[in-house]
Amino acid sequence: MSESPVTLMVARRVADGRYEELIAWLHEGETLATDFPGYLGSGVLAPPPGDDEFQIIFRFADEATMHAWEHSASRRSWLVRGSGLFAKNSVHRVRGIDGWFGAAGQRPPRWKQAIAIWLAFFPVSLIFNYALGPLLGELALLPRIMISTLILTPLMVFWFIPLSTHLLSGWLQSNSQPPVAQAKSASTH
Repeated sequence: MSESPVTLMVARRVADGRYEELIAWLHEGETLATDFPGYLGSGVLAPPPGDDEFQIIFRFADEATMHAWEHSASRRSWLVRGSGLFAKNSVHRVRGIDGWFGAAGQRPPRWKQAIAIWLAFFPVSLIFNYALGPLLGELALLPRIMISTLILTPLMVFWFIPLSTHLLSGWLQSNSQPPVAQAKSASTH
């Protein structure tokens, strides 16, 4: 039985006046992680306007490969170099798709998760097919789908779905009901 990939999500608030240094430090950390076996990817999501909290995501093949990276001398040294660049941080370790939607007990309903994923996937898939469709259209179905999913899956997992969930976080965490449930509720009153 193989272990599932593990994602480490770190939120860091930039210290006053240290924005440029923090950006350089974050990219240094991404570069550092690429040297470790099991590294699957990473990304940095900049905060929305008016906020100062960055989301940093590191993904490894399994718990053992992430553990090796987390406890490496090079990572410890990198963390020490960046210690004065941020005001506050929080760390979460998650497995699978649930990691995009917060900790257990705080996750939005599945219908909201599906909408957030679709809102990320649809425009990226549309642009991809518009731009590369003519090139891939000449291929047979199997290679065409294999190439498109090989390109789109990492884009979605590491950038666009985390971005979508970040941008929709207020709505995802609100207590609203699905539109059908709202209509039923309104008709019974």
